[in-house]
Amino acid sequence: MAHVTTPVPTLGDAPPRLRTKRPGLAFRIVLSVVIVVVVVAAIGVVIFSGAISWSTVWQYLFAPAVLSGLWITIQLTVFSMLIGITLGVLSALAVRSRTPAIAWVARGYIWFFRGTPVLVQLIFWFNLALVMPAIGWGPDALSTNDVITPYVAALLGLGINEGAYMSEIFRAGIESVDRGQSEAGLASGMTSSQVMRRIVLPQAVRVITPPTGNQMIGMLKTTSLVSVIAAQDLLTSVQHIYAMNYQVIDLLIVACIWYLLLTTIATYAQSRLERRFAEGKPSAVGTRRWRRTRPSLTVADLPKDHS
Repeated sequence: MAHVTTPVPTLGDAPPRLRTKRPGLAFRIVLSVVIVVVVVAAIGVVIFSGAISWSTVWQYLFAPAVLSGLWITIQLTVFSMLIGITLGVLSALAVRSRTPAIAWVARGYIWFFRGTPVLVQLIFWFNLALVMPAIGWGPDALSTNDVITPYVAALLGLGINEGAYMSEIFRAGIESVDRGQSEAGLASGMTSSQVMRRIVLPQAVRVITPPTGNQMIGMLKTTSLVSVIAAQDLLTSVQHIYAMNYQVIDLLIVACIWYLLLTTIATYAQSRLERRFAEGKPSAVGTRRWRRTRPSLTVADLPKDHS
């Protein structure tokens, strides 16, 4: 009876590839043409329907009132993210605190502000005077309505809410760093705060950057909610204009153009930032390419024992 020998795979052999049937070239071309035609037709229907006055759109695109609201939107986005990042770092570290009271307060903050809608929080801060008519005590007390303006209420609502979400992002980034590195830092004589600043956070930044960029892009659009408290943002300015000329759709298109422009710039900046943090990190594509091109090592290539 003949023995069937099975070939022994060598060290450099690549795993067998599964053959998959791909759509033909003609099918892909036809499908692409159909999609392009449908998209162009839909855009053409919107643009040339006559229901939109494009002259009105261009007239108000750079109107002073619109640009003023745009500037307020940018301010709210930047300042709210700064508040959110600060609160996120502090609460993420507080959750890891060995003092139970501090950890419980941090968890309660995250639980409450992630569990309630940001719109409700904005309205609450705007109406804080109903609960606290004055800030301070005695003759030096200030009226809450004078302190909590619509702009301040918008910052508090957006920033504090964002801090709860950023806390989870920072926590995930910190936990992504191998615990052995922290233990090595402590063994070398560093304090816990030094280990966090010099070892953990610099490595966690790579994990934190992509979701933080997404949060900032989301914040750009979330600022439109402050229109319910008349915070004079971009949407509020547009609403004031179409309340007078009744060109609702035209002015909403103006707002959409500016929101799209801001999110596009933020997306580009995020991709550049991620690319910069990725410098020096081994590329998976390069590793796969090296594995495919490296010479295969067989049994014949192993050193022989001449003893």
